[in-house]
Amino acid sequence: MRADTLPRLDPAVRDRLERGYQEATAARRRRTLTGFGLLVAAILLAGWLADVQPAKLFANFGSFTKYIHDILPVLRLDTADTGVAEWYWGWKRWLRQLGETLLIAYVGTLVGALGAFLLSFAAAGNLVRSPALRFAARRYLEFCRTVPEIVFALIFVVAFGLGPVPGVLAIAIHTMGALGKLFSEVVENIDMKPVEGLVSTGAGFVETVRFAVLPQILTNYASYMLLRFEVNVRGAAIMGYVGAGGIGQDLVEAIRKFYYTDVSAILLMIIITVVAIDMLTETLRHRVLGAEGGR
Repeated sequence: MRADTLPRLDPAVRDRLERGYQEATAARRRRTLTGFGLLVAAILLAGWLADVQPAKLFANFGSFTKYIHDILPVLRLDTADTGVAEWYWGWKRWLRQLGETLLIAYVGTLVGALGAFLLSFAAAGNLVRSPALRFAARRYLEFCRTVPEIVFALIFVVAFGLGPVPGVLAIAIHTMGALGKLFSEVVENIDMKPVEGLVSTGAGFVETVRFAVLPQILTNYASYMLLRFEVNVRGAAIMGYVGAGGIGQDLVEAIRKFYYTDVSAILLMIIITVVAIDMLTETLRHRVLGAEGGR
């Protein structure tokens, strides 16, 4: 079709449409600027109420960089083997404690995931018709994930003494609350047709969950559990701060006693371990999700 044969808008209509577009664009721009201004004002107000002092931050930033410089070892090429040996003089002890940290995270994740698995069905609104049961399950999960892990660890250290047990219990309870929320949302998003079909045949709650719900949710459950294990490894690394076992106990001792090179040695071990676990669990999650997508 030739350009000169195309229909043309009436100039009055064209002007009216152009003005409407410009007004809509200006209104959207005003809303964006207003929202940005309110966000900046909220940040400034929050900083003022929390007594945040940027001047102090910038004035003492050099102390932070100096501490980072102090904890790094002095390594030379001609004496690299001797320098590394001196840097990691306690590697056997630290490696044993790092293994304990991984076990704390592993056992805590398993126990917490089991509790979340059981409670997720009680907290799902499409499976449980009792408002009282749903309310109790959801509030309990909220309590578990609201209280920080370190607070639970402090309580359990007082109750059970020093060692890995308080760390396992703290991670398990917090994991139960966090995964329980995610698991219940997965259950609430399932296809209800298989559930309705089993219920119509007279199946009970356990049979319905086993044959209609579990096949739809196990892949997501496994993915969330692996993701949570990554988080718990990082959480378990600081449990030693309160005496709940793991490598964090030697780390806080090195910080308090100013054993500078020990701090960097332990931190490097933790960082390498966390990165390796993150890469491994990410690969496993992709394989799990890929296997589900290929069905």
